[in-house]
Amino acid sequence: MQTISVSTARKTFLAAQGFTDPRPSGLPSRQHLKRVLSRVQLLQLDSVNVAVRAHYMPVFARLGAYDPALLDEAAWAHSTRRPRMLVETWAHEASLLPIEDWPLIRSGAKRDGWWRHYGSLIEKSPGLVDEILAVVKELGPIGAGGIERAVEADAQRRGPGSWWERSEVKRVCEYLFGIGQLTTGTRRSFERLYDLTERVVPPEILSRSVSAEEGARGLISRSARALGVATETDLRDYYRLGPAPARQAVAELVEAGELEPVAVRGWKQPAYRHTSARTPRAVMGRALLCPFDPLIWERARTERLFGFHYRIEIYVPEPKRVYGYYVFPFLLDGELVARADLKSDRAAGVLRVQGAFAEEGVDVARVLPELAAELKHMAEWLGLSGVAVGERGDLAAPLAKLVR
Repeated sequence: MQTISVSTARKTFLAAQGFTDPRPSGLPSRQHLKRVLSRVQLLQLDSVNVAVRAHYMPVFARLGAYDPALLDEAAWAHSTRRPRMLVETWAHEASLLPIEDWPLIRSGAKRDGWWRHYGSLIEKSPGLVDEILAVVKELGPIGAGGIERAVEADAQRRGPGSWWERSEVKRVCEYLFGIGQLTTGTRRSFERLYDLTERVVPPEILSRSVSAEEGARGLISRSARALGVATETDLRDYYRLGPAPARQAVAELVEAGELEPVAVRGWKQPAYRHTSARTPRAVMGRALLCPFDPLIWERARTERLFGFHYRIEIYVPEPKRVYGYYVFPFLLDGELVARADLKSDRAAGVLRVQGAFAEEGVDVARVLPELAAELKHMAEWLGLSGVAVGERGDLAAPLAKLVR
C-alpha cells in the first residue's frame, strides 16, 4: 500500500473538485456547467439566502461569473433542444443531481431519511396520499400551499369525515418527495412546485431497475471521483449511505480495480484513491466557498486536509459567534487562508463583508489583494455596485481600503 502525504491528498481532492480546471475566458456555457457537475456530482440546496442561494455558489467558485439562469434551466426546465440535466431529491441533503443518477439514488442503497417518521401518518390516512397525488397530477407543478387549498376544497365538497389538517398535507408532500413519488417540477422564487416524478424523469431513466448493491457501487464510485482520496466514512457521507452497503461497495470497487487503498500520513482510518484521480504539482487560483460547498461541507475532513477548523454559526446566538452568521472560507493557491462573513445588501446595492479574518501564519500581504479582487468579482456577479467592509476581524481595515 502506498503512503501519501496530506499535501498530496489535498491537491488530489482539489483537482477532483475542479479547482485545477481553468475558468472560462468568456461567458460560461452549458458545457462548462456539465464539466463542473462531472466533478462535484451534486449541488446541495439550502433555504438560507443571506448572500446567495447555496446551489449557485459552488458553480461560481469554479467558473467565475456565470448567468444563474444557466443553472435554473438545467434544474427546472426542459425542452427537446435542451433537456433537463438535473433533478431534485435527497442525496447529501436536499440536492440537485444529474438526472441519469436517479436510479442509483432510488435503488435502496440509501436509507430513507427523516421523512420515514411520517410513515405512521401514511398508514393512518392512505386516502390523503391518493388525494395529494391526484391534485398534483391535475394541477402540478404546484406548491404545498396550493395542494393544501385544493385538498381542503375537495374535503368541503365531500362533507364531514373527509377533513385533513394542513400540517398533515404538508408532511405527506414531504414524505412523497422523500420516497421519490414526487419531485420538483420547477421553482417559483425558490418555492418548490411539486410534480409527479414520472413527468420530470424521462421514462427510459425512470424504468431502469438497479439493485441496492449496484446503486451503492455507483454512488460510492461517484463519491470517489468527487473526493479523489477519501476514507470509507468520507465516501459514504457524500450521499449519506449506511455503513454496511458503503463498506461492501468499497470492497467491491477495490476488487474491481476502480479504487486503490492508500495510507495518508496522520490519518487514523485507511483511505482509498480513485484510479482516475490526478495529483497536480500545484494548485493555483482563488475562490470563495459557501458553507455548503462540497469541498468543505464535511467539517472533519476539512480539518484533516486543510488544518482549517470550520463551523457554520447560523444557529449560534450572536454574542457567542466567533466569525459570523454566514462565513465563506477563502481558498487561495490550494490553501484555506481566510474567511469572510458575507451578506448581500440589496437595498444598499452592496456586498457587505461583516467580518474578515486571516488564518494564522498566512502571508497577509499576498491574501489581501486576492480576497479583495474575488469579493469585487462576486459583487459584480450578484449585480451589486460594490463591496462594503465592516470592522470585525484583523483583515477588515486593510481590506476596506482595497475595495473602495
